[in-house]
Amino acid sequence: MRDISGERVQEAVAGCVALLRTAADRDWTAVRAGRLEWDCQATAFHIAEDLIAYAANLAGRAQDDYVPFEITLDEGTDNEGLLHVIETTGALLTATIRITPREARGFHPYPFRSANRDGFAAMGVAEVLLHTHDIAEGLGLAYEPPSELPEFVLTTIFPRVQPGPDHWRTLLWATGRGDLPGRGPVTEWRWQNNLVIPTDRLTLQGVTPAAAADLSAGGDGGFSWVVGGPFEGTRDAAGMVLKAYEAGVHRPEFGLFVLVRKEDDLAVGGMGFHGAPDEEGRAEVGYDLVEGARGRGYASEALRALSEWSLARDDVQLLCATIDTGNLPSQGVATRAGYVRATVEEERTAHEERDMDPALRLYIRRRG
Repeated sequence: MRDISGERVQEAVAGCVALLRTAADRDWTAVRAGRLEWDCQATAFHIAEDLIAYAANLAGRAQDDYVPFEITLDEGTDNEGLLHVIETTGALLTATIRITPREARGFHPYPFRSANRDGFAAMGVAEVLLHTHDIAEGLGLAYEPPSELPEFVLTTIFPRVQPGPDHWRTLLWATGRGDLPGRGPVTEWRWQNNLVIPTDRLTLQGVTPAAAADLSAGGDGGFSWVVGGPFEGTRDAAGMVLKAYEAGVHRPEFGLFVLVRKEDDLAVGGMGFHGAPDEEGRAEVGYDLVEGARGRGYASEALRALSEWSLARDDVQLLCATIDTGNLPSQGVATRAGYVRATVEEERTAHEERDMDPALRLYIRRRG
């Protein structure tokens, strides 16, 4: 999966500036930007503020809060000068993304307090597209970005939004700026960067719909893998993520995670859930490792961390893993991660009520 995030920022900024330059001779302070309370000039400056803030947080690897600085315009800066500032801050974010390692993360408050370079790129593109739309609406200009730009935003930081027939109108709807047939109006919204869970030797990195599509199609999902990866089970799980996303039922915190080794930033396997918890708070886990990474305790370490994270939530009461009778290594992974073999009655119930394959054994870990 080729990294295109920097290109997307560059393309979004170029489209914004090209459009707004056609109206640079107008008074932007006299016109409100679409549905916003800001005028068009303030909104354009906000684009630049966001771009430089994202570049700074990613470049400086901010961890606990935004890098504490602001930018200002020189007194008397006209619209053309403001567009030059947008071009410059866009170039800085683009350059930062291109030189930042994939594993590096910087601070962003929602929802998991960090984002990687793809996340910052998608947030930057979203700010440019949406606020260019707002300014264009205020100035009476026609604006529609190339389809790949809103698609990049949606599949990277809007994993809960079901795809629509048109990426741009879906993004406008998802951010309260338009309507979609068959969907109610959106009055509150947030984007969502991927969840990352650290362990001593690994990071469990949530797979976005964009990465899942690439993995399920035979790509690397944007990860660097040890020789032999990704394994078939990870590709199958990515397909499940993509199917849930397309159906509008994807819960990213109960999706797929790629296990990345800290010592060399190489992906060694996949782990995740078969879906969100049911009404009883029960969720099923699954995992696999690339063959060359087995026998080192990675799977048990990752499963323990993922289980503890999920069981700390109010909506999870019990986790289960179904394992083939003869798969002793996988059974060992589960038991070392705190799972125990289910009782005969629990297995019988699973076979009868949940249509569990009789050749599988049930391992469970309860909350508390």
